[in-house]
Amino acid sequence: MFLYPEISIRRDQSLSLDKFREMDYYAVENYDLPIELMMENAGLHLAKLVSKYTIDKSLPVVILVGSGNNGGGGSVAARRLAAWGYKVHIKLISNNLKGLPAKQFERAIKFGVINELPEGSPQLIVDAMLGFSQKPPLRNNIVEFIEYSNKIPCVKISLDLPTGLFDENSTQYFEPTAVLSLAAPKEIFFLPQLKRTHLYVADLGIPKAVYDKFNKDSYLKFNESSIYKIKIDNTTF
Repeated sequence: MFLYPEISIRRDQSLSLDKFREMDYYAVENYDLPIELMMENAGLHLAKLVSKYTIDKSLPVVILVGSGNNGGGGSVAARRLAAWGYKVHIKLISNNLKGLPAKQFERAIKFGVINELPEGSPQLIVDAMLGFSQKPPLRNNIVEFIEYSNKIPCVKISLDLPTGLFDENSTQYFEPTAVLSLAAPKEIFFLPQLKRTHLYVADLGIPKAVYDKFNKDSYLKFNESSIYKIKIDNTTF
């Protein structure tokens, strides 16, 4: 089994989605971090994690992408995996694709990513449908993709957070084998629905000064792998 450095995380070392959203915007506006650069970092780390969970490059990998930046990261991962020789299928969950996510999608197609679902079951499904701005209720087409994914017995990976998982009362959500959180551990890691899920955090290139401003304890000293595996510590103080 592949290994990433493992770190124990307490709840007070994680960020709420609102706090992370604020931190993300602050880093972009104050440190000249282009969204495209952060999207490329997210997609590359996602592709690396997907490669660790796959068995055979010739077996299909499905990436479900939305119209926002989370979907853009999924398209980057699709492009990188295709360049590495994987058979990648991509599926848009929205027709409202524009701006940078649209460019990333177009790049993926040019790299040979297949713009349709495979006929048979894939070896792995990536959830890059909705990002940290998702809110209930979910649109019917998203629910359909969640149901499609959950009924297939394969590895499933969510980028940043599982689509449809809002709180401990959520019942209709993408059920991940693993979650790759971006930049920092998030409070959603502590939900009971993710008790048996493999949790990871990937480096987006946000400087330590930004973590110091929003929650210095959420800062991880990323090493060369740029990904940490997270072990939940439910210790309270």
